[in-house]
Amino acid sequence: MNRRKFLTTTSSLALPLALNGFGVSALAKNSTLVKSLLAANVPATDRVLVIINLNGGNDGMNMVIPLDQMSAYNTLRSNIAIPQNKVLTLAGNDLTGLHPSMTGMRDLYNDGKLSIIHSASYPNPDQSHYRASDIWMTGEDSNQTYETGWAGRYLDDRFPNYPANYPNTQMEDPLAIQIGYLTSTTLLGPNQSMGIAINDPNSFYSLVGAASATSPDYLPCCDAGDLIAYIRKQQTLSVGYATEIKAAFDAGRTMATYPTSGQPLADQLKIVARLIHGGLKTKIYFVSLGGFDTHSAQVDVSDNSVGAHATLLDRLSTGIKVFQDDLALQGIADKVIGLTFSEFGRRANSNNSKGTDHGIAAPMFVFGSSIKRSVIGTNPDLANLTTSSGGNKDIPMQIDFRRVYTDVLNDWFGAGVAKTNSLLFRSSTTALEFPTVSLFSDVVETVASGSWTNKAVWTVGRQPFPGEFVRVNAGHTVTVGQNITVRNVKLNGKIQFTGPYKLMITG
Repeated sequence: MNRRKFLTTTSSLALPLALNGFGVSALAKNSTLVKSLLAANVPATDRVLVIINLNGGNDGMNMVIPLDQMSAYNTLRSNIAIPQNKVLTLAGNDLTGLHPSMTGMRDLYNDGKLSIIHSASYPNPDQSHYRASDIWMTGEDSNQTYETGWAGRYLDDRFPNYPANYPNTQMEDPLAIQIGYLTSTTLLGPNQSMGIAINDPNSFYSLVGAASATSPDYLPCCDAGDLIAYIRKQQTLSVGYATEIKAAFDAGRTMATYPTSGQPLADQLKIVARLIHGGLKTKIYFVSLGGFDTHSAQVDVSDNSVGAHATLLDRLSTGIKVFQDDLALQGIADKVIGLTFSEFGRRANSNNSKGTDHGIAAPMFVFGSSIKRSVIGTNPDLANLTTSSGGNKDIPMQIDFRRVYTDVLNDWFGAGVAKTNSLLFRSSTTALEFPTVSLFSDVVETVASGSWTNKAVWTVGRQPFPGEFVRVNAGHTVTVGQNITVRNVKLNGKIQFTGPYKLMITG
């Protein structure tokens, strides 16, 4: 067993808790914080990130549908294409639509709480599930191999020397929580996972034991002793954190109406919402939804708008929408943002089994009331796809996914330019080496990535949302609703202002 696999596996021992049907068994009895948490019932003041992993490689082209290229879309995937009359249209955007199962996320987009990030990937992509997942979770280049996750490195830097002397008065709660049996590579720090996994209490007792006749001071020699010492350290953390989590869960509540069955992502996010509302200071939550490796039977035999992939997208959309509604009702929506990722997209062309094979780029979503952009990038150009072996067509990268991580680290968590670059294995201390996609700021960069030519960040054909910057084509006039800074953007048209606003072009 290698180090990474051992750390991610043993981190699941860390907490014999389960909430909302995942089971609860708090071990510590006398936390000084229980009464204050129960009495205060206020949200944490710090910002929170929720990461949603779409496990298996999601078909982005049947999720975010290029309405401006329906003829090419139907030609590429005639046996699984979503009929145009069933595609969900988006307010002010006649270029792009969503799968008919995604009414919840359509509503979030129309309310300015969802950002679509087109064609996210990285240079020299890998189409192995394991390797591609590693790249997305570590933030490394495809020719590098690191043992730590991008979020784990951030937490390790922010909370040095963890887990020694944790919990403490400065941070009495888990740094990160994953709903499930194991913690993700995303949460790995230099020495162990920075997160706690919450699921089944039986796994803790079966692997470690509730009690033992062996003296706790005794350790066998060599590797076995080191591994047992590590497990004991995780067991100690579980005792220290158990009451804090249980107290936050009891103090918190949910206000939105969650589905009662058949929605595993909503079940996970319901726990997250209640813990945040209960005052838990945890910075990062990790949840997942599996089943996206749709090589066959992706759609129903008689109706392409339903089937296995439609069910997955319904679970994704329903879970995110009810979670966001819950945060709004609780009054804490401005404290939380979420992002989705999958290890790769699927090919632009379908296969003969009414499915899709491993591809390259696919959309990401970022959601929350604090985002400033509704669309980042453009629909993939279906007339200029990458041709692979056998004549298969792949969607190339448009936006490096680490630009999204950059905005989360630099703008959302406030890590700063030098620290953000360092956490993503870049050396500059003066400028971001993965340019912002302006999720949370009014600084506009290009979407240039790899060999792509410069394009403006937000695209054309509609009236922009307040604060949104758009690409200007010749013959069009658009409105910019606030002050923005533009870097390296090529404009070929006219800007019209509707107030005392100023457009400053730099670089």
